[in-house]
Amino acid sequence: MKNAAACAIVAAAACVHVPQIQAQTLPQELRPGLPAASLSGQARFTYWGFEVYQATLWVAPEFAGPAYEKSPFALELAYLRDFKGADIARRSIAEMRRQAPVTPMSPAQEAAWETRMRALFPDVGAGDRITGVHQPATGAVFWHNGRLLGEVRDPLFAKLFFGIWLSPQTSEPQMRRALLAREKSPTPAGAAP
Repeated sequence: MKNAAACAIVAAAACVHVPQIQAQTLPQELRPGLPAASLSGQARFTYWGFEVYQATLWVAPEFAGPAYEKSPFALELAYLRDFKGADIARRSIAEMRRQAPVTPMSPAQEAAWETRMRALFPDVGAGDRITGVHQPATGAVFWHNGRLLGEVRDPLFAKLFFGIWLSPQTSEPQMRRALLAREKSPTPAGAAP
């Protein structure tokens, strides 16, 4: 009985709310680089009952979830609370480590990437948006409320960073399913959805 209660508490601690997808248009800043992108999915991330952000995934026509690192796409996080940019960077590195058994990263890479994200990511408040654009074989470009922040020119960084939400090793598989909800490419047999 104690185990059942403990499991219920843990399950309630990190929740993903899957909102109904509403017709939305591609944000202006994404149109030059992703002119044919369409909305794939959305999810609201909640942690210990606190709403953290609304995630929206925009994908190019050739996008395939199991090989997300091979396609251009954009992931927008619309924050629902205030956070320090340094905390976002630190948490991103921790989540990127979850993929280490599949794609190892060295301590030097971790340190360099966290330093770069600390320089890029501003403090955010409720209503702010940080959008990452994945550029296959190149890296990632980041925007804050439609203003260019900068880029990280490293394909491995981009794969692991966006893997926080899109990798089968994500800590939030329900969010991954919601973001990939309208994926045009079918999931291959035997692959994790």
